Order: sequence, then structure tokens, then C-alpha cells
Amino acid sequence: MRIISYLLIAVVFFSSCNKFEKAKSGMKYKITSSDSKKPRIKSNQIVKFNLEYKVKTASGKDSILNSTFGKMPIYHKFDFANLPKYDFAEVLAQLAVGDKVEFLLDNDSLKSRHMIPDYNEVFVKGGHVQGKVEILKVYDDEKVANEEYKTEMMAANQKEQEKIEKESAGETAKEKTRITKYVADNKLTTVVTPGGVQVVVENAGEGQKADSGWQAIVMYKGYTLDGKVFDANMGEGAKHTDPFNVVLGQHRVIRGWEEGLKLFGKGGKGKLIIPFILGYGPQGSPPVIPAYSTLVFDVEIKDVTKPAPEAAAPKMPAHGK
Repeated sequence: MRIISYLLIAVVFFSSCNKFEKAKSGMKYKITSSDSKKPRIKSNQIVKFNLEYKVKTASGKDSILNSTFGKMPIYHKFDFANLPKYDFAEVLAQLAVGDKVEFLLDNDSLKSRHMIPDYNEVFVKGGHVQGKVEILKVYDDEKVANEEYKTEMMAANQKEQEKIEKESAGETAKEKTRITKYVADNKLTTVVTPGGVQVVVENAGEGQKADSGWQAIVMYKGYTLDGKVFDANMGEGAKHTDPFNVVLGQHRVIRGWEEGLKLFGKGGKGKLIIPFILGYGPQGSPPVIPAYSTLVFDVEIKDVTKPAPEAAAPKMPAHGK
């Protein structure tokens, strides 16, 4: 009898542990709390969290639709008066830092709410999307959150870059041979940046160089090693003639530009020969720029100026509704 009693207690305990609750929208969820005494998330705080969506496809295989676990977390400010429905955000007010949530979104409900276009191989009729969330940190100060976001984004980009470089080692070796031949065939004299951009300095320009924090006003023509122009604002093949303004150090252009433009001041003129790893990567930018493309840019620096101060801190990507 005692053994049976222990078994019944165990069954009741594990059943309660695996029980899902229902939000107002009907979303099923289960919270695993790290510490019930921690303060709950409040409206308009910025939340840093990991999020994953997973489905079982028509073929019976588990497929991850999207996951930030092991990658760059999401930072998002949640206004509790405008939370998305049928979404884990419905239960945010119950969560604290360290808490984890499992939730289920029925495909039938997603379709009826027009959150998916129709049933298919991924979103099977009668199936569901299985999601999980982990709350990592909460911020009251948006400036602090933005700074940490930018720092973490840079680290994530660096990690991804190192991964790409490792996986593309074979192509990198072939590309070095192609660039060496291109430089020799065109009788070019180059300066090589720390990252590997080969820069032809026809005229270094004068005054302040286009260093981090400075804005370069650039005219350019971009083409592949075979001479095919893919973008330009000067010369033959130009689609427009508006100068391109870029603030160095903000990482809003390819790394090859970030490194190569620093050798020029106002009036500077030259050429940037950019390895694919510092351009558009192994994937290129189809259909215009093929995979593993070395890029060449003819550049003219019209001016180097101090940029106008930004009106507001850069916005962080939002959690989709």
C-alpha cells in the first residue's frame, strides 16, 4: 500500500509539473520560475530574451523555424497596453529574469487569425508551433540597453565572421591567387589593411582621414574582378550621381569599406580590392553579386566631415507581432 501511495504521489506531482495553462487568447503555456521572489517584468521595460519556434512537419521531422539560443538575443520594449495576442508576450507580466516559458500555438488558430497564409508542409492542419522563451535581463534605462545591445551585436557579428572564415578557408586560398593575378595583370601598387583589403592610393587627399566617427562623402563605382559593374554613382554604369555619405565605425557598410576608406582624406582617390569575406560573404548578393565575389571599388572622397548628431539612439529590432 505504501508503495502504491508513493506512486500516486509521484504521478500527481509529475502531472502538475507538465500541465499547461491557457492565456486569454487560448495560447497554452507553462512557466518555469527561477525564483518566485524576483520582481516581475513591468510595462515599458526593455527585455532581453532568447526565443525559439519549432514545428513537426508533414513528414514527421522536427524543424526549427527560428532560434536565438546560442546566438544574438532579442532586445525589445513591451508596452503592456499593446501586447500582441496569441503570443508569449501575453504572459510577460508573470515573468522575471531567469524564468522560462514553453508555449504552444495551434496551426488551426494561427490560420484563423491570419497569422499564417495556409496549411502546408511546415504548418500542418491539426499541428502546432512549439515555442520557448528565456528571460535574460530587464532594463529600465534605454540608453544602457542600447549600449549593451550594440556591444553584444558586435561580438555576435565577430563570432559569425570567424565561423564563415573557417568554413570558407578553401575558397579564401583560391581568392588570394585571383587577387594576386589581378593586381599583377593591372600593374597595381597596393597597401594592405589589417583585414586584407588591398588599397590602391592614387591620391591620399588632405586633412582629416576618414577615420572612425568621421563622415566620408564618397563617389564610387563597384564591380567584380571581371569588370561587371553592380552599383555606381559615378562614371559609366552609374544609376544616380548622388554622393554616398558614410560614418565610419557605425558598421552600416561592408567591412571592406570600413577598412579601406580610412586611408583617404578630402580629395582622396583610389581603388579598394575587397575579399569576399569583407564584402558580401560566401553567399554574395544574388542575382547581382555571385557567391564568393571579390569586389573592386573605384572611390573618390569629396569631403571628410563631422557627422550631425543623431536625433535619437539607434532603435533595436522589435519582437514581431
